[in-house]
Amino acid sequence: MKADFDKAASNYDATFTYSVIGNLQRNLVYNQLSVILTKNKPKTLLEINCGTGEDAVWLAKQSIEVTATDISEKMIALAKSKSNLENLVFIQADINKIDIHFKDKTFDIIFSNFGGLNCLTPLELDSFIKKSLSVLTSKGQLVLVVMPKNTLLEQLYFSLKLDFNNVFRRKKEFAIANVDGEKVKTYYYNPKDIVNLAKENFEFKQLNPIGFFVPPSYLESFISKKPKLIALLNSLEQKIKNQSRLSKYADHYLIVLQKK
Repeated sequence: MKADFDKAASNYDATFTYSVIGNLQRNLVYNQLSVILTKNKPKTLLEINCGTGEDAVWLAKQSIEVTATDISEKMIALAKSKSNLENLVFIQADINKIDIHFKDKTFDIIFSNFGGLNCLTPLELDSFIKKSLSVLTSKGQLVLVVMPKNTLLEQLYFSLKLDFNNVFRRKKEFAIANVDGEKVKTYYYNPKDIVNLAKENFEFKQLNPIGFFVPPSYLESFISKKPKLIALLNSLEQKIKNQSRLSKYADHYLIVLQKK
């Protein structure tokens, strides 16, 4: 995994972070995060799979002590070049070893954006959730943005292309995703999968669709030059942003779990 994302690092911002779809979906996440941060007033936050650090910089500007991690050395190097904020530190770390990396530290929130957890097998995901207990403060929260199995726009897209091998690719045991030319084994999880893994130690708090109308990033070339369509899709997205029942049909969803 480290090598895959090292290779993708140099193009990641251009192809997703600063893309039209990337900006739309990121703003949807930030809208929900703003409500969560205002309500809970966390002092410390651990970001996993931080990539090139775009979210970490935004979070640090919300007056939170942010520790942002990624397994990719090159992603971390790019992230460090974006900020010199005193309340933000970037660390190369493996998500599968957070209990070791932070054995002497706890955080009010552990945050993961845009499918970082979809790189984990079901056993690894279960292990991550259990390990996060020792890294979270009392009543600490997991705020996770995950890719589900039932994305309707993706199913429609591949159906219209008559690419029936990929219509239900997310429902398979795993799929091979293209991340800036690198092939990454990807596992998809519906909200109930996350809730079931976490229910022994976490209380379900919140669920929101991220990208029900705003399409997956691989449609960037189609959508980026259609401002009226972009505005329409974004407007529709705003209308359903709190409709939790639509979450498993979106490109991503945001789920909040609180430590019992």
